[in-house]
Amino acid sequence: MTILLTGADGYIGWPTALRIASRTDDCVVCADNFSRREWVSEVGSTSATPIATMDERLDAARDVHGLRNLSFVETNLTNKDSVNELLEIHEPDTIVHTAAQPSAPYSQINGERANYTQHNNLQATRNLLWGLDEHDLNDTHFIETTTTGVYGAPEFPIPEGGASMVNQDNRDEVPFPAMAGSWYHLTKSHDAANMRLAHKQFDIPISDVRTAITYGTQTDETAADPRLTTRFDFDYYFGVVAHRFCAQAIAGYPTTVYGKGEQRKPFISLEDAVEGLAQLALADPADRPDDHVVYNQVTRAISIVEMANTIAEVGDEFDLDVAVEHFENPRDEDETHKMEIENDRYMNLIGEQRQTFTEGVRDILETLITYEETITAHEDRFLPGVLDDWEKEDETELTYNGDDADQPTPDAN
Repeated sequence: MTILLTGADGYIGWPTALRIASRTDDCVVCADNFSRREWVSEVGSTSATPIATMDERLDAARDVHGLRNLSFVETNLTNKDSVNELLEIHEPDTIVHTAAQPSAPYSQINGERANYTQHNNLQATRNLLWGLDEHDLNDTHFIETTTTGVYGAPEFPIPEGGASMVNQDNRDEVPFPAMAGSWYHLTKSHDAANMRLAHKQFDIPISDVRTAITYGTQTDETAADPRLTTRFDFDYYFGVVAHRFCAQAIAGYPTTVYGKGEQRKPFISLEDAVEGLAQLALADPADRPDDHVVYNQVTRAISIVEMANTIAEVGDEFDLDVAVEHFENPRDEDETHKMEIENDRYMNLIGEQRQTFTEGVRDILETLITYEETITAHEDRFLPGVLDDWEKEDETELTYNGDDADQPTPDAN
């Protein structure tokens, strides 16, 4: 048996690879082309936590966890020939697809970045899905991390799957309408539709795992050795809102809440996100879904103001004087929106929540204090601005007026 994990150099991808490899003797083949490192460097930022090379990571996995079933292939999934070669050689029984350009703000910078994001993300997924059919691997379980951002902020509970539509006496289940708010989020909406079509046309078993805002710096496996640490982004473009707020607290900035900040967003810890993906990847073939299944990868919804207040309260434990400041909201949004999102199917996978938001914030602040110098050296990346070396010709101001709190955290190709 072989499990292929794409985006293996990324925030979720790397710890997921370790979790899966530690629970099976099957071969776990990791794939990436290190684009995430390049994108973050391109916007003038860096990971707060030092990231080892892939060779160093694999050495540590063997030294610390005894993992000899973990290997790595550097490849570009947008290249059809590369994907064909990957599938021909390894013939995976399961694919965990976490590879993507994951930043909504990055995709909104200009048309070039919007086009790049859509081509990169959609082409990679299409190549894998078509490749499975063309290489007679139609029984391969295809698991992809999409995003809860495809839902937008509807005024009714979000189902874990399709929505029921009633017309007179007729009822049918239809895909939940895509209400994504960025060019990035639309790639995941399109991916969801393409996966549904691939299941219908190719009979490939599909698990569409819609990832919420993911917080935390480590899992049990990555915490065992500094060489196994996963990345942690805190800048405006690649850092999710909880991570940015924690980094701002370390740098002495207040947490900034727009308006009332009572609108709720879906959250999940890194530990809980990794566990669900591992459970799906390692499911016994007889128990694996042979259908198209949607999972809302979320443990609870949290309001922006609760998130800010929690960071301030936990900050006291570390002698951080964190102020929570409210500012006039520049966005046209409901500041009291009470998101309701079903997650029974996902919670059945993981059994119980492994890390609360408060515990996650404590983990983040404890980690970031160690790397305070890295954060303060890049504190100008907390907010959008002009990247002189990048957009020097027209000095375009890099701003994104969408909801970056919805930014998920899948990883690079």
